Amino acid sequence: MNHRLAKLVLNLWPPFLGAGVKVRRISPDWKEIDVQLRLGLTNRNYVGVHFGGSLYAMTDPFYMLMLLKNLGKDYIVWDKAGSIDYLKPGRGVVCARFRLDDDTLQRVRDATAGGDKHLPALSVSVYDAAGAEVARISKTLYIRRKPPRSSRQATV
Repeated sequence: MNHRLAKLVLNLWPPFLGAGVKVRRISPDWKEIDVQLRLGLTNRNYVGVHFGGSLYAMTDPFYMLMLLKNLGKDYIVWDKAGSIDYLKPGRGVVCARFRLDDDTLQRVRDATAGGDKHLPALSVSVYDAAGAEVARISKTLYIRRKPPRSSRQATV
């Protein structure tokens, strides 16, 4: 799926649509993704600020998708764990910017070259319109290079 179609599909995906999450941009190389969340009736909590679950949801699948697209079909990539630190109440429009650099991709390739699993922790922050950090999210991913095709066929 190319980056334009993926953006459309993600913006129509019911969990994002219901929470008010909007994918603003996916770079053609899948190394940059920008996401925003407007405060609305479907994502505010009891005290009138962004519901924490929506803040986490807006960051949930992106590092996994970016790694899958950049590493290719020879890799297994799963979300393994995640945590969120709420730093201040989120009001209005908040955004997150995901960035994946070549050094990170090379470290993953090096760590998985022998078939070992790799559990990198990647972080992203959520910012309000004034640029203040609202939340910091850490994602631990499970990454493993798939065995060579001949090995996979032998085990079937």
